[in-house]
Amino acid sequence: MKKLSAGIDIGGTNTVVGLVDEHGEILAEGSISTRKYHDFDLYLQAIADLVVSFNETVSEPFTLAGIGVGAPNGNYYTGCIEFAPNLPWGGVLPMAAKLSALFPAIPVTLTNDANAAAIGEMIYGGARGMKNFAVVTLGTGLGSGIVVDGKLLYGHDGYAGELGHVIVTPDGRECGCGRCGCLETYASATGIKRTVYKLLADQVADSSLKNISFNELSAEMICTAAINGDPVAIEAFEHTGQQLGRALANLVAVTSPEAIFLFGGLAKAGKYIFEPTRRSMEANMLKFWQCKIKLLPSGIDDRNAAVLGAAALVAN
Repeated sequence: MKKLSAGIDIGGTNTVVGLVDEHGEILAEGSISTRKYHDFDLYLQAIADLVVSFNETVSEPFTLAGIGVGAPNGNYYTGCIEFAPNLPWGGVLPMAAKLSALFPAIPVTLTNDANAAAIGEMIYGGARGMKNFAVVTLGTGLGSGIVVDGKLLYGHDGYAGELGHVIVTPDGRECGCGRCGCLETYASATGIKRTVYKLLADQVADSSLKNISFNELSAEMICTAAINGDPVAIEAFEHTGQQLGRALANLVAVTSPEAIFLFGGLAKAGKYIFEPTRRSMEANMLKFWQCKIKLLPSGIDDRNAAVLGAAALVAN
């Protein structure tokens, strides 16, 4: 009987679950709304039900070798999600322990969602063969997974690599973490929406975005507007890239990576996010690193790097 691993990618908007074989092929995949469940136990039961439903999707019988989870503020050492600002539940959530109770005798491993994406990139994507690189996830928030000398960087308490909560503008935008001026308030799907609304408030330029409410506006809409030449959308990407590029130059000064991969919904904007980010990163880089650090899209193609990375936690 085939042994498969379940990879769970918990995002601020949606949670994606996949069944992955030893070759990195996702044999079944589904998702649920993260925001829909205000009760954490009901949310976990929905995940369990989704995993069980895969029995009808996969063509041949299988057993679960383990479950890997990538989550915002997921602590590899404790198995808990701790004070995640972009999730609907507060406090410390014993994710691994509660999932283990729903799947007795099946090992459950949890890490930060960006760390999971980095593992997926290292094993299945563009970072294969690299020993020093970083993956920056641009979703509802901003996360980062950093690999140094071939090993994922966890730090002494499991929280190393919180690039999204590096302060880039003192006394700047309020962040869900309780501080002000964090990078993710500028360089994320939520951050670029805030930038668009500030530009709309400060300018009289005609824009296709001005009649869209904040809750309805999405990063995809902003990207489409930029492609269509909308001046506010293009300027919003420019501002986002400036902030992100400066932060990446600082990351390079600390970790000296071979490459930095941008992953997630906002990264799919292509040149609109990559070009201003690259310009800003190079402009703020120490000279001996200039034009040496590759800034790349995820090499996982259309597969889910975070799901693959979470599933790879089982083998690791």
